[in-house]
Amino acid sequence: MMEVDRDDGRSPNQLRPLACSRNLLNRAHGSARWSQGNTIVLAAVYGPKAGTRKNENPEKASIEAIWKPKTGQIGKPEREYEMILKRTLQSICVLTIHPNTITSVILQVINDDGSLLPCAINAACAALLDAGIPLKHLAVAVCCGLTESGSVILDPTKLEEQKMQGFSYLVFPNSAHTVLLKGPSQMDSEPMEHGVITSVTHGVMPAILLANMANIYVDDYLHSLERGRSASAKISAFIRRSLQSQVPDDPSKVK
Repeated sequence: MMEVDRDDGRSPNQLRPLACSRNLLNRAHGSARWSQGNTIVLAAVYGPKAGTRKNENPEKASIEAIWKPKTGQIGKPEREYEMILKRTLQSICVLTIHPNTITSVILQVINDDGSLLPCAINAACAALLDAGIPLKHLAVAVCCGLTESGSVILDPTKLEEQKMQGFSYLVFPNSAHTVLLKGPSQMDSEPMEHGVITSVTHGVMPAILLANMANIYVDDYLHSLERGRSASAKISAFIRRSLQSQVPDDPSKVK
C-alpha cells in the first residue's frame, strides 16, 4: 500500500506533540491535563469514597467515568465513551485494596481535534497516578486510522478522521513499576506487556472483520495493531519522563 501525504506534514507513524500537566485542581484528589496536538482533555479524580453503585460488587472498589463535552449535552457517543473508559480503567486499577468504595473520574473536553477518546484515556491514567490510585499497570491509548487509499496512520486529526474508511482505538498495557515513582509494585502475575487492554473499531474494518470477509482488512487491523503498539511505547516513554520530573508541570492551580 502507498503511504499517504498528511496535511500537517507528519509521517504515517508520527504522533502529534504530547503535553501533560498534573496536580492542577485543588479540590480533586488527582488531576491531569493531556494534549495531543490541539486535542486537549482535563481529567479529575475524586475518591475513593465509601459506598458503591447499585449492582456493583461491594467486595471490590468500583470506578465511574463521567464525560463532559466541550459544549452541548451528552449523547450516545459520549455514553459509549463513558462505558469504554470505565471498562478500561477498572481493568488497570487494583480493585481489592479499597473494597466497597467508588472513585469518580471526570473527563472534561477542552478541545477536540481528533483522536479524542485515546487522549481522554491517557488523561484519565495520568490523573489516577496523580491521585495515588493503586494500578496493576498503566494504560496507553492511541488511534489508528485507515485512509481511503488503504494506508494506516497514527493519531489522526479531526479532518483526517472525516476522511477515514475506518479506525481503531487501541489501549496497551505498560508495566506499572516502570512509570510509578515510588511504592510497592502492584503488578499482577498475568503477562500483559504484549497484550491489548481495549480495542474499539469503527467503519469498514469492523464490518468486514465481523463478516469474516476479505483478508486484506484483517491485515489492515493487524497492521494497525503493530503501528499502535509501536506508538504506545513512545507515549509510555513520554509519561515516564513526565512522572520522573520533580518539578511540577504547571505550578498554578485551577480552583
